[in-house]
Formats: sequence, C-alpha cells, structure tokens
Amino acid sequence: MATDEFSLIAQYFSDCGAAGDDTLLGVGDDCALLAPPAGEVLAVTTDTLISGVHFPHHSPARQIAQRALAVNLSDIAAMGATPRWFQLALTLPDSDQDWLAEFSAGLNAMACEFNCALIGGDTTRGPLTISITLMGTVPSGQAMKRSGAKPGDTIFVSGTLGDGAAGLAAVEGRLSLSAEDTDFLEGRFWQPQAGVAQGLKIRAFASAAIDISDGLVADLGHIAKASQVGALVEVGKLPLSPALRRAAGSERGLTWALSGGDDYELCFTVPASGLAQCQRLIDEGVLTATPIGQIIEGQGVLCVDGQGSPLEIPHSGYQHF
Repeated sequence: MATDEFSLIAQYFSDCGAAGDDTLLGVGDDCALLAPPAGEVLAVTTDTLISGVHFPHHSPARQIAQRALAVNLSDIAAMGATPRWFQLALTLPDSDQDWLAEFSAGLNAMACEFNCALIGGDTTRGPLTISITLMGTVPSGQAMKRSGAKPGDTIFVSGTLGDGAAGLAAVEGRLSLSAEDTDFLEGRFWQPQAGVAQGLKIRAFASAAIDISDGLVADLGHIAKASQVGALVEVGKLPLSPALRRAAGSERGLTWALSGGDDYELCFTVPASGLAQCQRLIDEGVLTATPIGQIIEGQGVLCVDGQGSPLEIPHSGYQHF
C-alpha cells in the first residue's frame, strides 16, 4: 500500500501507457530522456482540470483520468501530430487507495489506446487538480496552425457538436433523458473522441485547424483572428446528434452546438485544392466531417440562418476568467 509520494508513484504510475524505443528513460529519475524521430518537431500542450470547475465534485476517478488525457490528445490532434509522451502533475486531498487504483487504471487504458507513455510528473497534497503536459511529434513543416485560413476556404467540423455541453448537464442532473441518451451524452463529456487519426489525415490538405474546447464560435474565432479573416457559419448545416436533439430541442441544442464547449471535435479549413481529397476521405468513411461555412474577407464569426440572415449568439463560449 502506498504510504508516501515515492511509493504512490511506484505503485500506481511507474508503468503507465505504452513506452517505446523513443523513451530512453521514463518515470523514476530527475528527468525523462526522450528521442524524437528524425525530421520531426515536438508539439507540446498542457491542460489543467480542477474539481468543481472542470468536472463535478465526487466524479468517478477513472472517468476523470480519461477526460484529463483526452482533452490534451485533442490539442495534439488539432496540430496533426502523433502523441508520444505525457507528464502528470497530480494534486490530491488524500491518498485514497481505491481512488488511485481507479484513476491510474483509466489513465493507463487511454494512454495505451493512443500509444503514449507517462514519463514523469509530480504529486502533492491539496484540492483535487490534474495537470497533464502531452508531447507529440509532427514532420517538420507539416503541423496545422490556426493562422493559415484564406478567404474562399471551406470550414469543416468533425463529429457532432453540442454533445459535451449536454453531457455535462446530464452529469449534473439538469436533463431528463432516456437511459440510452444519458449514456451517450455523459460518455461524450467524460471521454471526448480525441481525433488523432483524423488530424493525421487532414494535415495533408487543411489550411488551418483548432480543437473545439470552448465552443465553435469562440474557437473558430481564434482561427479567424490568427488568419486575419472572417468566418461565415450556416447554422442549419451544423451536425447535431439525435441524442442532443431529443435532449435539448432545436433552440437550446443549437446554442450548445455553437457555444457550449467541451466537444473536443476538430474545426478545420480546406482550400479549393483540397476539397476533392477531403470529400474522398469522407466518402470512404475514414473522416467524419461536415462542411458548415466559408472563410470570408473581414473579421470575426458571422452565423446565418437558411435565408442568410444574421443570427445573434447568446454566449461567446466558455470563459476561464
């Protein structure tokens, strides 16, 4: 039984994930030693989850762990990178053995699924907080950025939107749903479908990309700002899951899809030269994506209805402060 920091690490985190030949030295020393593939650059991201802020108090440990890694994987996917290593900074109110066993099992399962390895980190006492720094690699010059969109590019989103916000509402007991819809939406909140494989596919033709963490309007706005362009979104084209439509109705479902956040899908832009390749991947079932609008001259994000009339969006997305 773990009784101190070092025995806790040894018992629960010494062999987490899928370490390959590129991990020369992992958990247990002052630093990890890594060997990135030749010709590739590092893509590094960090996300922090705090109990009561990013997930409800008393949430299941396994699901907290998987969500913590998934939100980082989504950032790596948006760059078109391959996940390889991660570090974990874990702040715990106490060393609950059952909780740690469930947390480490969930973390290990997701790390193995995406073929990345825990290589170090830190543990300390305090309010429950999970910070993960995930490192991936991408061939030099091939990373997708927010700054490459041009007027005329088509805007795509992967998957369906609004499920994450609806899932949080379900977790918090704010929705009355069937058991099937509850399982689906709560699953979309706890274990976002990190689009790593899709990111690797679209980097061949996408001009810009971002993961949708704070809401479509807010995150597409980051692409627009970085690329110095505007974005036109046709809200009637937004992909909504049947569960979301049943749970929220058309108006609230649309609001969640545009500004709810927590979807961790990919939003990306494709120039005319890449549309045929993108559509071929969609037709082959390799890529699940929907065209929702165009990059235009100007600035900001404009949402329009089926008649082209502008719509007011009640919320701009998740605000951290």
